[in-house]
Amino acid sequence: MTLQQKQSNRIDSTFARLSNEGRSALMPFFTLGDPTLESTVALLLGMEQAGADLIELGIPYSDPLADGPVIEKASARALKNNVTIEDSFHVVREARRAGANIPYVLFTYFNPVLQYGLDPFFTAAAEADINGIIIPDLPIEESEPIRIVADRYGIHLIPLVAPTSEARIARIVEHGRGFIYCVSSLGVTGMRDSFGDEVESFLHAVRKSTSLPIAIGFGISTAAHVQRFAPHCDGVIVGSAVVRQIEAALPLLENPATSAKGVLQICDFVRQLKQD
Repeated sequence: MTLQQKQSNRIDSTFARLSNEGRSALMPFFTLGDPTLESTVALLLGMEQAGADLIELGIPYSDPLADGPVIEKASARALKNNVTIEDSFHVVREARRAGANIPYVLFTYFNPVLQYGLDPFFTAAAEADINGIIIPDLPIEESEPIRIVADRYGIHLIPLVAPTSEARIARIVEHGRGFIYCVSSLGVTGMRDSFGDEVESFLHAVRKSTSLPIAIGFGISTAAHVQRFAPHCDGVIVGSAVVRQIEAALPLLENPATSAKGVLQICDFVRQLKQD
């Protein structure tokens, strides 16, 4: 059942609106089910109210090759609570029922998608109104079969481009959907104190190769970072810094009596990322 074939993708309409407004998207990342499924729903709704324009959601995985230690621990916490892919879809459906409107992009690895089955996976994702997917261990040379299925269900398969891509940039972005995820630096995800001037040059090189929006991620952790890169791209992704806030708020989030306070604390951090 291809629920999204007859409607536009939320990612496209969001970037078009922000472009008209002269703004870059703020795109927080966190792991589904960390620390609970209930807190995930609350965080989805709260981050949207705090100014998030798009949210990237990590499906917990036991061998997260592209994730740094902060996000790896978040996956471990979720898996300890037996969070499954089906739970992830359920959480997103609950957020949509509660009125969530911004785009959601899943971050997952190829093996869980393959094990779930391509058509069943994208059927469930479409029914949950998930709008995009990032698969960091899927080489561009092997991406066409998944892209065809994703297109059938109206879900954008979003490519990653690294600074070392160089001559391959044009090939990688050629069949991109939604936006191009520009990796700021080599290695796994994680917070950084500073970035070299070459990051802007990299963004400009990618911009020349595609008409799609471009977003930068990996290492972005402060409002100053967001302000630096926003003029050079269409979206800024903040991952480990958000997950670190969740980790700090665990005692609040894991207690039903104080969970709302923990959610507010994390969403205040997201709100501060947008401040000038």
